[in-house]
Amino acid sequence: MWGLLAKLNKNLLLAIPVMMLAGFAFGIKTEAGFLKALIIPFTFLMVYPMMVTLKLKKVMEGGDGKAQFLAQIINFAIVPFVAYGLGRFFFEDQPYMALGLLLAALVPTSGMTISWTGFAKGNLEAAVKMTVVGLILGSLATPFYVQWLLGAHVAVDTLAVMKQIAVIVFLPLLAGYVTQQWLIKRHTPKVFQDTWAPRFPGLSTIGVLGIVFIAIALKARAIMAAPDALIRIALPLVFLYGFNYLLSTIVGKLFLKRGDAIALVYGTVMRNLSIALAVAMNAFGTAGSDAALVIAMAYIFQVQSAAWYVKLTNGIFGKDAS
Repeated sequence: MWGLLAKLNKNLLLAIPVMMLAGFAFGIKTEAGFLKALIIPFTFLMVYPMMVTLKLKKVMEGGDGKAQFLAQIINFAIVPFVAYGLGRFFFEDQPYMALGLLLAALVPTSGMTISWTGFAKGNLEAAVKMTVVGLILGSLATPFYVQWLLGAHVAVDTLAVMKQIAVIVFLPLLAGYVTQQWLIKRHTPKVFQDTWAPRFPGLSTIGVLGIVFIAIALKARAIMAAPDALIRIALPLVFLYGFNYLLSTIVGKLFLKRGDAIALVYGTVMRNLSIALAVAMNAFGTAGSDAALVIAMAYIFQVQSAAWYVKLTNGIFGKDAS
């Protein structure tokens, strides 16, 4: 079972489109409204496992302050506003799709940040810290950014969004930390890192695929009526990810050493789409499925672009000297 989950996690590029197609077929043939009852269980399954492997203590370690500072400037002072502008331009008459683009830009970093930084032989310690800090800051900032930027265009209950984030981020964060400490005490840190930690991302992937399936199933008939919507969603995503890669690459090249620069790229371009998806589906009711459709599409761009960028890192930043 664990082997199958690991394969799913490594093949998100294929698994997510397959699940989108399955959700689409299901939604066309069936009245999918009953699937809303499964959103909360799949949300927990999506978020809790990645919290178990989060290394909160790494935040207190120093040594890469410049990279951390630049990452947060890009993540919270630049990218959300670019996403907002793209959303208003491409989705002028569809504010909840603009919301999806904004949510995808508001919660930076995920387990993918660490994985892809490792594949590109960047600074893993810096990537871990960016993941923890980005998750916490993004979760705290999201309700206020959404209200500030889109409050005039979508129905935003800021308190409700904050409660949802508490339930889908901070409660699993606490539960995950407790689970992590219990497993470490029971099995030693090495056994936890070598045996248990690799199992949890696969569980999270089941949650991601389940939420993607539900999101597409709920929107299937609307997509069938206007198939060009998928192209309209793809265009702003191409611009958003393209801009993010270009900006982070230039900043990393100008101001940071190779390892920190690679961590900066993946610490700013890789968004926590799982949490964005959970917020869209849980905090905005039926209209949130529009936002969820945009975020589900973003998974495809994110995974594929991350793989391409690994192949470019040596040409951009030079080969790893170690």
